[in-house]
Amino acid sequence: MEVPEQNKFVKYNIKIVLVFLGIIIMPKFFYAQVDFNKRPDDDLGNVEDKFQESFFEALKQSGIENYDRAIKALNKCVELNDSEAVVYYELGKNYVMLKNFGKAEEVLKKAVAKDEKNEWYLDVLYGVYVQMDDYDNALKTVKKLIQFHSDYKQDLASLYFENKKFRLALKTLDELDEEYGISKDRDAIRNTIYNATGDDKERIEYLEERITIQPNNESNYLNLIYRYSERKDKKRAFEVAKKLLAQKPKSQLVHLALYKFYLDQGEEEKAISSMKVVVKSAAIKPDAKAMVLNDFVNFVRDNPQYEDDLLEVTTNISNDETGKSHAELGNFYLQKKNKSKALEQFNLALAKDATNFNIIKKVLLIQIDLDMFKEAESFSSENLELYPSQPILYLANGVANNNLNQPKKAIESLETGVDYIIDDVIMEVDFYRQLSIAYKLNNNITKSNAFSKKAEDLLNKE
Repeated sequence: MEVPEQNKFVKYNIKIVLVFLGIIIMPKFFYAQVDFNKRPDDDLGNVEDKFQESFFEALKQSGIENYDRAIKALNKCVELNDSEAVVYYELGKNYVMLKNFGKAEEVLKKAVAKDEKNEWYLDVLYGVYVQMDDYDNALKTVKKLIQFHSDYKQDLASLYFENKKFRLALKTLDELDEEYGISKDRDAIRNTIYNATGDDKERIEYLEERITIQPNNESNYLNLIYRYSERKDKKRAFEVAKKLLAQKPKSQLVHLALYKFYLDQGEEEKAISSMKVVVKSAAIKPDAKAMVLNDFVNFVRDNPQYEDDLLEVTTNISNDETGKSHAELGNFYLQKKNKSKALEQFNLALAKDATNFNIIKKVLLIQIDLDMFKEAESFSSENLELYPSQPILYLANGVANNNLNQPKKAIESLETGVDYIIDDVIMEVDFYRQLSIAYKLNNNITKSNAFSKKAEDLLNKE
């Protein structure tokens, strides 16, 4: 399972919302600490006015992304009154936006020291530590944040992992699963931990326990089947697959595993039945279907008595957006020397993936074998625009034009394409032979003979 990057994974993104909340909410914090409407009885009134003016200037400059000016205004606030935590918090946010994480840490620690119970201050400091890859301090900070929201525990688990405290990470994930239920994100972290420790035994024990706790959850069985299969323990993987089928008889995904087990056990009828379920299923991805269809084709090649079963499913692959299933069937028909059917399937594959060069080449060769020269001429010309340096396209175009009695077009195509050949003597011989034919059709016997000799000389060197 692919796991999202964990070291920048946390709630801090840097919380874009904080940038806006800093403008909207922080003044409320500020008012709670400084009453700007109060007129002092001594000569400090002017100081308060200047402080207020600088602070709101800082908010304005920050709001229009002039972070340097905002910092300058906030530093003026500090000179006037260094007791307000919110000023250091705002300084921290602006340093973060400038990616000066060292200074951001310095001022945010001052903000936290002045107001240890403020979640906002701790959260931005936590984000700074994550940006600095300082997982030790990030771990200490997120532990404080958990008192505000327990969902910070997922960050805690990730940080335990980053600090290689795998047992604590797994314990924290277990607590979260118990509190909130199982989640894909936590499963991803858990799998990353198991991959790092190489502890497959514990991973399997955990999955087995999950099946006991959630017997109707299909993914638990599938994950366990995958793990057993990865360990080449086919017997246990097969047992889990059968257990899933007994629990959920209508499961379609289980047949992705079952058909292989049935083939290994020599239970062909059951294997065929499972393969049919997979190929017909709307719940299974096209790539997986193509893989199964490939196995189906190979099986039928060795067991031709099941060919009708294979043909039965060919009408159920129209939802394959990649064209891979049609390509596999095309290969099957090609091996059976049914070129018309092969061409039909390859064309369906190209309808889904028009730039697949391997299929383009097969279509051209079949068209020429079936004397479809007009189609081959048009198709090769069309694809030369996509692949102007592929000699096989020039050769096919030359063959088609020769057979359409258009020697001048054939010569032009063949003489252009021969220059693209690299270390392929047989293809070069084919080019010279077709050039010999083209010049003969064009009544230039001298050149026709010259190219014929070139072809023979090349063959004799071999």
